[in-house]
Amino acid sequence: MYETIAVEHEDGWMSVILNRPDTKNALSGKLMRELEAALWDADDDTSVHAVMISGAGDSFCAGYDLVDYREKSEVGRRPEARYRGARSFDDDVWQLEKNQRRLLAAFDMHKPVVAKVHGYCIAGGIDLAMACDMIIVAEDARIGFPPARGSGTLPMNFWIYHVSPQWAKRLLLTGDSISGADAAKIGLVLKAVPAAQLDAEVRHLMSRLRLIDPDVLAVNKRVVNLAQELMGARTMQRLAAELDARGHLSKGARAFGAAVMEKGVKEAVRLRDEPFGKALARVDEPDAVT
Repeated sequence: MYETIAVEHEDGWMSVILNRPDTKNALSGKLMRELEAALWDADDDTSVHAVMISGAGDSFCAGYDLVDYREKSEVGRRPEARYRGARSFDDDVWQLEKNQRRLLAAFDMHKPVVAKVHGYCIAGGIDLAMACDMIIVAEDARIGFPPARGSGTLPMNFWIYHVSPQWAKRLLLTGDSISGADAAKIGLVLKAVPAAQLDAEVRHLMSRLRLIDPDVLAVNKRVVNLAQELMGARTMQRLAAELDARGHLSKGARAFGAAVMEKGVKEAVRLRDEPFGKALARVDEPDAVT
């Protein structure tokens, strides 16, 4: 049924694997459509108690597929002029909200969704992970939002519901990344384990979730999610899309877009990130090298 994801049915739960390893599972339009369909299918399947999302290859997800986005937005997403492309501010917000709705299936569905994160979980990858109910990561995973260095803000943002304002600002204002081990220390993820134990750890959690009546799982998931919504989580997602579109109008975003058009995505990203080096933001150790 699917071209960009793989679906496996386990005993009482379902595994959804992002399956574009050659792009580090970058989120193309097709992948997001297929992921949304698979999640709602799992929610409708009475044999499924919970869902686990992971990534094929060496990473969970390296973000939104900028090549896919560029190719489909230069002249509009459909050839007919009457359809939206990326011609105006509102077009941009509309496209961002459409992508939001697809990823928010993990948040909105009644059954719990667990993200199993290894390798890179950056940009759109963290959008997807944080739409899930729990995130378990490899200690050496790399988590962050490098596009904050020049392209805008996270178009879907749950950070403030998990970490302190200062840590949200520390990572968003610099675009720096953080290790999986340190992400657990600040509450950005549920738990970090050695990479070799990641699969066993997630499967242990899934085996416990499958013991619970799905209707009971649903009420306990929804009571927490509704509490987040009362704290503005839903409104925040609309604001995130608006603010990301605003960020796309900045001088830095225009310069990055021009570099993408002239040099290609990979080189534009290298030029953006090179001045920052490869060091991670650290929780318990100095970041400055003396």
